[in-house]
Amino acid sequence: MRRLGSARFFRTRLAVPAAVAVAATAAAVLVALPGTSAADTGATVRTLHFAVRVGPTGAQSCDVIGDVYTPAGVDAAHPAPAILTTNGFGGSKDDLVGLAQQFAGQGYVVLAYSGLGFGGSGCKITLDDPDWDGRAASQLISFLGGDSGIAFTDPQHTQPVAGLDDVRHDATDHNGQHRADDPRVGMIGGSYGGEIQFATASVDPRLDTIIPQITWNDLSYSLAPNNTDLAHGVTYTNPGAAKLTWSAFFFLEGSLIDGLSGAQTDPSRLLGCPNFADPTCADLATTGITGFPDANTLQLTRHASVENYASSVRIPTLLAQGEDDTLFNLNEAVATYQTLKAQGTPVKMIWQLAGHSGPAAPGESDYTFARYLAWFDHYLKGLSTDTGPDFAYFQDWVNYTGSAAPAYGQAASYPAGAATPFYLSGNGSLVSNPTQVQPGSQSFLTLPAGLPSSTSGLDAVGGMLPQDLPDADLPGSFAAWTSAPLTTPLDVVGTPTLDVRIAAPTAQLSQFLGPAGQLVLFAKVYDVDASGNATLIHHLIAPVRIADVGAPVHIVLPALVHQFAPGHQIRVVVAGGDLNYRGGLASAPVTIAGSGAQVLTLPVVGATS
Repeated sequence: MRRLGSARFFRTRLAVPAAVAVAATAAAVLVALPGTSAADTGATVRTLHFAVRVGPTGAQSCDVIGDVYTPAGVDAAHPAPAILTTNGFGGSKDDLVGLAQQFAGQGYVVLAYSGLGFGGSGCKITLDDPDWDGRAASQLISFLGGDSGIAFTDPQHTQPVAGLDDVRHDATDHNGQHRADDPRVGMIGGSYGGEIQFATASVDPRLDTIIPQITWNDLSYSLAPNNTDLAHGVTYTNPGAAKLTWSAFFFLEGSLIDGLSGAQTDPSRLLGCPNFADPTCADLATTGITGFPDANTLQLTRHASVENYASSVRIPTLLAQGEDDTLFNLNEAVATYQTLKAQGTPVKMIWQLAGHSGPAAPGESDYTFARYLAWFDHYLKGLSTDTGPDFAYFQDWVNYTGSAAPAYGQAASYPAGAATPFYLSGNGSLVSNPTQVQPGSQSFLTLPAGLPSSTSGLDAVGGMLPQDLPDADLPGSFAAWTSAPLTTPLDVVGTPTLDVRIAAPTAQLSQFLGPAGQLVLFAKVYDVDASGNATLIHHLIAPVRIADVGAPVHIVLPALVHQFAPGHQIRVVVAGGDLNYRGGLASAPVTIAGSGAQVLTLPVVGATS
């Protein structure tokens, strides 16, 4: 029997450099079943170069490298559906060998390619922008549909290869138009290789279905979240707090490692902003210095986000998001799911354990790959396969052997949990009845210049160090409320919220200056065991930049799947700083009084055996 305990057990202990962490994690999520080779499946593999034109006007020429996997028995007389896939940030087509082999073994033609700026493909990184990465993928779809003049055997594009004639075709695209180069094709990929699917769907109605994994809804939230003042989904009105460690990682990986590698064949990639589209360097630098994105940065990141163009995504979508993920947390998948569902797009959602901050649970990939295969068989092969529940979530407290399928809960839709309130009492207690709230307050001080007042694992390299830093806040830098020990299990599935009223007189005077003068705080939920040891659940934190401290503050915390066991306590903390984020620029005294209006709301699905 496997019993899966705390989230920390699953934090990755990879002996690899930090610079390849994201690519390695995304690849690990995708390689789903015991390894097979192309020879095992009878598939043939060809490495090709693709001449694509990208940019808003199609003026930029790029070379894209990719591998075409053709299953045994598939030819012009016996065509098969196709799958298109690309890498996570910092990765390449080589990360996708296992995935491509598995689907080729199931009778799919697979084109696995390196995205722009990565793994032997030319041009610069453009953050999966539809005008660039979406257009590039669209031309690969044309190749799958039979168009010539796109594929070559050499990077100089002098030795052409005809478009494929062994991929099944559709009579019309999803706009009802007939095209001779319209293949039956789906996409799958994780992280950076997840968002590209939305970008492609937004520009090419020939794409039939997508399976985006562990990816973003709004990149401005991903890199500088504000968990209050949300206009919709995870998209905020008031700028958030910059993620320092993740942003530093992306710049190091994208500009130096991939940039220097790609410069051997394309030195122009180091001109201007090294290996990134030119505005990106200035935007990253400005956000790091000020601690929040400006209008230009918001425009750049949101243009490259499905939040901006979701209305153009109308094809069946299976979302998979990681519960252990401090980069793209579960709220991002929820935002995409709810947007697509509201507009009538067929959509289902899986919450797996594996994310950017930790690997899959034992046997978890057996469950997820079966879901992915059933999805493609249904929407690409036209088989009457069961595509599974509308919403499924991994429960790390459930005993099982072999496949992790028994550990997955399911629901007819999201949300699944019932809102259960816990009130913040003035004596530091968290109580279930507002009549139990006692008078009193807690006060603390935030540090100046955005300095951290707490320690924790470094998000971008978490799990790769021999030992993470403990989760701890400096005395006098936080307020906390703790429940009584629980008598029965409490299973939380969904998005917690925290409603508080804050007194911060100096911040109330300086907030008229805009984000630079506004108060920044960090909310988080802990599980405290019977020995008093507190664990920050999946290292998830909700930064908030408060536009008006005189008004009630509604905080949408990152979603959780977690069981508070009998004898354990629930603790909610509001802190003045965090090691992984840039906090507020001015030091400020903060007071939070207990009252029946100040409440932590947990989505509870009930006890399980």
